[in-house]
Formats: sequence, structure tokens, C-alpha cells
Amino acid sequence: MPAINAKRVYRIMRQNALLLERKPAVPPSKRAHTGKVAVKESNQRWCSDGFEFRCDNGEKRRVTFALDCCDREALHWAVTTGGFDSETVQDVMLGAVERRFGNELPASPVEWLTDNGSCYRANETRQFARMLGLEPKNTAVRSPESNGIAESFVKTIKRDYISIMPKPDGLTAAKNLAEAFEHYNEWHPHSALGYRSPREYLRQLLPTVQN
Repeated sequence: MPAINAKRVYRIMRQNALLLERKPAVPPSKRAHTGKVAVKESNQRWCSDGFEFRCDNGEKRRVTFALDCCDREALHWAVTTGGFDSETVQDVMLGAVERRFGNELPASPVEWLTDNGSCYRANETRQFARMLGLEPKNTAVRSPESNGIAESFVKTIKRDYISIMPKPDGLTAAKNLAEAFEHYNEWHPHSALGYRSPREYLRQLLPTVQN
């Protein structure tokens, strides 16, 4: 497949109102994910989720992120003041694809594992995912452990970073959160990776993966 600039395509489609309008969400049971979340190779399955936190001045921030289910790298994230919406999820998808593939698309579909939130089940989210070479999968209803890697990441980022980083206001919090994600990728050890950080793992074992 020839190289395309997915970001440019996305922007052109948005500017010209070519993105699909919101339609009823796909029933989650038709595309449910079952089984083990972790995989043996990078770029086979990515997972996504979101969380929120409050700044010292009362401002609330919501974060949407994507992780690789093998190497655990946080591929992309977005911080917003609004709710968890389809547009933000699409931005995170796009950033994740660019992180791993640049202006190319995946040679084979990458599973996109999420819970059953409306922002993930929205028709436009799924259509955009497939345009980028991602295959949407949902966890079982009322079974957050089915996306355990994402759930574990939320606990880690809140406990080891957000709880101690300065966050007097939203702007400062967003800046420090970006540094937290970078530190997590570069330095945070994982038992599943032989107590290496995501990028250390990639550098040592997967030199062909962009890092």
C-alpha cells in the first residue's frame, strides 16, 4: 500500500464535513474481546482507555490514551477539559499510528481494544479506526478486567505520577503530565518486560519498531 499522510487526510475530511455523522453505537456483544489481553509481539494489539483528575484550583482534566499490549509503551494521549468524546479518541488513534508507522499504515490490522464507552462504540470512531488500519474490539460488558493492561496503567500513572506532580492549574498539569508519560515510557520498569521500561524493551529486543 502506498504511503499516505493519515493526519492530512483526516484534517481534509473534517474540514470538508466528510466524516460520518453520529449514528447509533454498535452493540458491544457483536465485537466482544475475550481471552488474554497481552500479546507476544508489538503492534498486534493496542488498548485505550481514559481517566480524570482534579487540579489544586478545582479544574478537572480528562485524559485519553493508547498503549501497546506487548511492550506497554504509551503511544499517544490527549488531555481535555470536556468529556470523553469520539473526536478525542480519533486524535489518539491517529497519533498512535503516526508514532509507530509514521505516514504509513499498518501492513496488517492492529486490534484496538477498549471498553464499551460511547466514544469508542460510536460509528464514526469505528469507521476512522478502520481507515487507519485498526480493528476495533470491545471488552465484555461490565468486565473492566478484560482491559487489564489499560486499567493497570491508570493505577500506575495516578499513583506514581499524578499524585505527586505539581498541578496548581490545568495548564501546568497538562505540561507535567506530558513529562510523566515520557518518564513512564523511558524509565518505568515492568515485570512483564523483565523489569525494563517500554522503550528499553523496544531498544533491546525490537530494533525494527520505531522508538
